[in-house]
Amino acid sequence: MQRRLFGTDGIRGRGNTYPMTAEVALGLGRAAGSLFRRGDHQNRVVIGKDTRLSGYMIENALTAGFLSAGMRVMLTGPVPTPAVAFLTRSLRADIGVMVSASHNPFEDNGIKLFGPDGFKLSDALEDEIEAQMASMGENGEAPAGEIGRAMRYEDARGRYVENLKSSFPRGLDLAGRKIVVDCANGAAYHIAPELFFELGAEVISIGVTPDGRNINANCGSTYPSAIQAAVREHGADVGIALDGDADRVVLIDEKGQLVDGDQVLALITRSWAAEGRVQGGGIVATLMSNFGLEGFVQGLGLQLHRTKVGDRYVVERMREGGLNVGGEQSGHVILSDFATTGDGLLAALQVLAVLCRSERPVSELCRAFTPLPQELRNVRIASQVDLTGPALDGVLQANAARLEGRGRLVVRPSGTEPLIRVMVEADDETLLEDVLSTVTAAIEQAARAV
Repeated sequence: MQRRLFGTDGIRGRGNTYPMTAEVALGLGRAAGSLFRRGDHQNRVVIGKDTRLSGYMIENALTAGFLSAGMRVMLTGPVPTPAVAFLTRSLRADIGVMVSASHNPFEDNGIKLFGPDGFKLSDALEDEIEAQMASMGENGEAPAGEIGRAMRYEDARGRYVENLKSSFPRGLDLAGRKIVVDCANGAAYHIAPELFFELGAEVISIGVTPDGRNINANCGSTYPSAIQAAVREHGADVGIALDGDADRVVLIDEKGQLVDGDQVLALITRSWAAEGRVQGGGIVATLMSNFGLEGFVQGLGLQLHRTKVGDRYVVERMREGGLNVGGEQSGHVILSDFATTGDGLLAALQVLAVLCRSERPVSELCRAFTPLPQELRNVRIASQVDLTGPALDGVLQANAARLEGRGRLVVRPSGTEPLIRVMVEADDETLLEDVLSTVTAAIEQAARAV
C-alpha cells in the first residue's frame, strides 16, 4: 500500500491543511484507538503536545476520536516528546500520542505515535492504522455506553522531571554552575528550567514565553545565536538549546561556541566506555554524522553503525544490535538505558555529569575530535524531484567521484519539510564548496523544470 499520511516521523503538514486537519486527527484517533483496544482492562491513551496554536485543534480532534473508540484519554498539556514516550510506558497506557512538528515553524504541526513499550510505531503498524482509517467510515467502534472519558493528567510534568533526575549520578549536583537554557518557546518551557534549578544550578532561561506562534522562531537548537549571546553576556558555564519538542539538544560552550550532536555523542561515548557501560561494541549514528566521529569511536575500540537519517532508524538499529548509545548530528541522542527515544534534557544531564566530575570547561570536554570540513545546504522545492532521473543522476555520480577517498556527498529529501538536503564533507574546503555549489545548482534547475 502506498503511504499517504505517515512519513519518516509520524504525520507532518501545515496546520489546518490536509493532512494536518481536525478531520484527519479525528479519524486517526478513532482508527488507532480501535486497533489498540486490547485485553479487558480500561484502555488508555496519553496525549501530549507542544505550544503551537494548531495544537489545541489537533489535540481535541484526537481526543474525540479516541473517546469514540472507547479509550480513556489522559491529557498532559505541553510536555516534551520523550515525556510522552516515558509516560506511555510508565502509566501502562496502550498508546501514546505527541502533537508536534519538532523544529519546524509554528504553521506546521505533526502527530507522532508510541506503542505501549514507549517506542515509536513500526512502519507496519502505521500502515495498519492508515488502512483502518480508510475502512472505518463515519462510525466509531464503541457503543454509546462504552464511550471513553478524558481527563487532565496533572502530574505529568513532575513525574517526568523526577525520572530525569534519577538518571543523574547520585552524589552529584549542579551547585555553583551557571546554565543558560533556551526552550525554543516550546514544550519544555516549564520543565527544563525547573529540572536544572532543582539539581542546584543557577538558571538563566530564554525561549520560555510561548504564544502559539513563536515556537522555534529565532530561538532553540536550530537558531542558536540567541543563546550564544546569552552565554557570553552572563558568563555561563554552558548553554543548553532545545528544539520545539525537546527531543534534540545542542550545547554552547563557555566561549559561546556551538557544540553539535556529534560532539555530544562522542563525549558520552568516551565517558560511558571508560566506565564499561557501552553495550553492543559500538554506537549508532546516521549518514550525516561527521567522519571525524567515526574515527574517534574506532579509536575507543568501538564500531560506529550508520543508518538513514531519522531517530527512529537509529533506535531500530540499536534494538537490533543490543546497543545503548545512538544519535544524530542534529542533536537527537538516544540513551536506551534511560529512554526509548531521543531526549535533549537527558543527553544534557549526561554531559553535565561529566562536567561536574572533570572540572574542565565545556570548550575542552566537548571538542573530543576534529571534524572533517562539512557543510549542509537545503534546496527548497515546490514538488517532488527525481534524484535518480537523467537530469541529476550524472551530476551526482560525477561529483561523488570527485570526492572519492577525500570525502562524502549525501543528497536526500527531507522527511519533514519540502527540501532536498545536500551534505558535502571533504578534506579540502575549496573542493567542498565547488561540489556543494555544483550539486545544489543542478537540483535547483531540476526543481524549476518540474
